Amino acid sequence: MAESWATSSTASTASTASSASSAPAASTSSVSGGSSVSGGSDDALRAALGVDLHLEPTGSGVRRGLTDALREAVRGGRLAPGTRLPSSRSLAADLGIARNTVADAYGDLVAEGWLTARQGSGTRVAERTVPAPAPESTRRAREQGRPAYDLTPGTPDLATFPRTGWLKAARRALTAAPHDAFGYGDPRGRVELRTALAGYLARARGVRVTPDRIVICAGFADGLMLLGAVLRERGHRSLAVESYGLDVHWNLLHRSGLRTVPLPFDELGTRTGGLTDEPAVLMTPAHQFPMGVPLHPDRRAAVVDWARRTGGLILEDDYDGEFRYDRQPVGALQGLDPDQVVYLGTASKSLAPGLRLGWMVLPRSLTAEVAAVKGGGWSSGVLDQLTLAEFITSGAYDRHVRAVRLRYRRRRDALVAALSARAPEVHATGIAAGLHAVLRLPAGTEPSVVRAAAWQGLAVHGLSRFRHPDAATAPLDALVVGYGTPPDHAWAAALDALCRVLP
Repeated sequence: MAESWATSSTASTASTASSASSAPAASTSSVSGGSSVSGGSDDALRAALGVDLHLEPTGSGVRRGLTDALREAVRGGRLAPGTRLPSSRSLAADLGIARNTVADAYGDLVAEGWLTARQGSGTRVAERTVPAPAPESTRRAREQGRPAYDLTPGTPDLATFPRTGWLKAARRALTAAPHDAFGYGDPRGRVELRTALAGYLARARGVRVTPDRIVICAGFADGLMLLGAVLRERGHRSLAVESYGLDVHWNLLHRSGLRTVPLPFDELGTRTGGLTDEPAVLMTPAHQFPMGVPLHPDRRAAVVDWARRTGGLILEDDYDGEFRYDRQPVGALQGLDPDQVVYLGTASKSLAPGLRLGWMVLPRSLTAEVAAVKGGGWSSGVLDQLTLAEFITSGAYDRHVRAVRLRYRRRRDALVAALSARAPEVHATGIAAGLHAVLRLPAGTEPSVVRAAAWQGLAVHGLSRFRHPDAATAPLDALVVGYGTPPDHAWAAALDALCRVLP
């Protein structure tokens, strides 16, 4: 008996069908509301009204195989205590075996204590003792490594996600969606979202774009992997990056077969004069991560001139373009030359990273190659794409961004005030925009401050964590403090813990 049994069994009486709502955890249930189906009923009707059971026979002989399979399903937890089993007639009809064989298997398991059988209640999985939950002290011990306050950069306050507005947008989008929206579709993503983004990015970030040049991806990392694959297919082996950035991005490029070459950095931002024959450069020109400075206008012009002269590509990571406080927004570099700049943005900071929604605005020469590498159907979920499109076109996205921008600005102001009052020797930089600040420390003190923060239950990163291993730029001692992550009610306590560890 080597084959598996997948059954769609139904009750033989109305009471059996109506009480079969307690389905096993590993089963798929579609239980009738009171109809009875005899052994000779139509197969389609029986399948529609039945309870699916997946059984793995383990013995020789029909009876033993069924008995062992049911016992293992109960022992392993797939059939939970109290679950009502199909009648012997229904299960026999589904399995194509004799009813007496099922009845005998049930009887064996009742005798062993795995099942119970009562008149009028049918056959059920026997109730048994469930292990008590671990004591509170044990749970606390397991969570000792979890920080009390998270000041690592890169994540917004997830409590600000606009659940009500998103739900309304999802309902409108789902109602209006054409049937073909739920197919595999265009590898570039839904046209509704690409159209909405084209209008928004042109208006809010100065991007020069049409919907046909946008490709939707599952966040920045997904977009970077696609671009890395295209560069490798073109025969390239390296690209330039900034001296400070995220190792996860560098590692993604390395796995694509590309070597990363860091460019020097100073108070004006990345020194683009070091670019030579690299085929591409990855940059955060509007708000360098993590240093927080915008790329100087002369260097913006210089890197675009380099791209035009050499045919190189600029990969522009506009990771927090919506959040500007004390200065006019710095427009996207892409606006200077759409044919040489790949613009990448996401909803990870403005809404939530869990949405896995990002986008690339591509030069015309690159669009077909990226779409081909991406392939059909591999993208964020269609419903989320349609919802974001509705969220943008309805104006809800702009309203949300304005509201959270004010919230983050208040947090930043509280950080600056706390430093002024309690750690006046520590200066915050890169605070005119974004969701993090760089706190400069006395030379040689970064490791000890990071260790002290850990003792205070404070998750915070030193600047050295973001320095490229091959960077020629002299290392600096600093903390990179993200003020987006903590919820409002924890911000004051997080600031207090931070100030206690600063020199």
